[in-house]
Amino acid sequence: MSDWQDMTAADLGRGIGAKQIDPVELTRDFLDRIDAHPYRDRIYARVTPDRALAEAGAAHERARLGLRRSPLDGVPISWKDLFDTAGTVTEAGSKLLEGRMPDADAEVVAAATHQGLVCLGKTHMSELAFSGLGLNPKTNTPPNAHDEANAPGGSSSGAAVSVAFGLAAAGIGSDTGGSVRVPAAWNDLVGLKTASGVLSLQGTVPLAPRFDTVGPLTRSVEDAALLFAAMAGQGAVDLAGASLKGRRLAVLTTVAFDDIRDAPREAFESAIAAFHAAGAEITEIAIPELDDALALSPILYGSEAYGTWKDVIEANPEAMFSEILARFRSGKEFGAADYVAAWHRIDRTRALYLRETAGFDAVLCPTCPITPPNVERLLTESAYYVTENLLTLRNTRIGNLMGLSVLQLPTGVPSCGVSLMMPPAQERRLLRLGAAAEAALA
Repeated sequence: MSDWQDMTAADLGRGIGAKQIDPVELTRDFLDRIDAHPYRDRIYARVTPDRALAEAGAAHERARLGLRRSPLDGVPISWKDLFDTAGTVTEAGSKLLEGRMPDADAEVVAAATHQGLVCLGKTHMSELAFSGLGLNPKTNTPPNAHDEANAPGGSSSGAAVSVAFGLAAAGIGSDTGGSVRVPAAWNDLVGLKTASGVLSLQGTVPLAPRFDTVGPLTRSVEDAALLFAAMAGQGAVDLAGASLKGRRLAVLTTVAFDDIRDAPREAFESAIAAFHAAGAEITEIAIPELDDALALSPILYGSEAYGTWKDVIEANPEAMFSEILARFRSGKEFGAADYVAAWHRIDRTRALYLRETAGFDAVLCPTCPITPPNVERLLTESAYYVTENLLTLRNTRIGNLMGLSVLQLPTGVPSCGVSLMMPPAQERRLLRLGAAAEAALA
């Protein structure tokens, strides 16, 4: 077999453009690797070889004729199993949706396909996307890329692991409270959380629609930028000449370092030192109001998730993993007035946050305050599950609650990431800054 699985999506695209890589051969290579891999069924919920080879064949013809649609035309990627794909079962990691067959692609799938991306298949995920751990005893739990005994991060668990194991050039996931960034961090990938409304949710199985977002998990910032552009129907992001010199970066001290473990803390400090050495100005800031905002999470997430799914859940609750069922049902504890009042408070805090951070190019924090927990303990110790699940999503939820655009970068320390946060709908500027930060960390 070739070494294509170790290349970035952008490099594969360049190889196709230079007629050094044939999209059909490339896709067959990935499909063969998937079929031969010992964790195939733990990573992919279902593989779509017929679709993949048909799309690759069309990409081959476009490359032959010099009519490629995008820099990633002909590159094979995976999709989290909550994005509808026409004629392929989409179950969102839940037995409640077993056999669910959409008749059309999700809008982001259709957009990426139009740009020439090849769909390899659908990856496993946390049940209905409501956990940051990536643990799913009802369907399958993908292995962490560093240690199969540990959690992969979720809810876009299979999306991350498919890339980390070289079974896709990139993966597309969703992020409601950290579901792109946590598995990206725990498997040493780049993960982009887009702001709400930037990428279409049409044809995407919902969790909490006011927080749900779409984003790529990739080997490089360049790949994330190209995939973002493909799904958004935009031109490529200009990353050339990106620099940290003179950039004002704020380190968020509120909440983000509470109960942090040694490895993530030390990795973050090393990343900050690298950014400073590259010319960035580093300032620590505190925004105490974020404590109150995070305390509203059970009302906002629980109410919206249970309101979205209560009829389906209560018709067949035994089909769910007990911890996920309990998390959904927690939404029953709050009334409509509680939910509305919580959103008013969040809106005020969002405005305050943007005022307090307006003088900075980005706000930084450790992506996750813990490293991947042990799967067996998660399955057998309920208190451990609850503690680790809440800590896992604690830092990433800041970006969701504040409605931000966020980029997760690997630090070079296994399973430890750093997040760069910008105001909403600033993905292109964020990716450019991220390219400079990635170079500083290299």
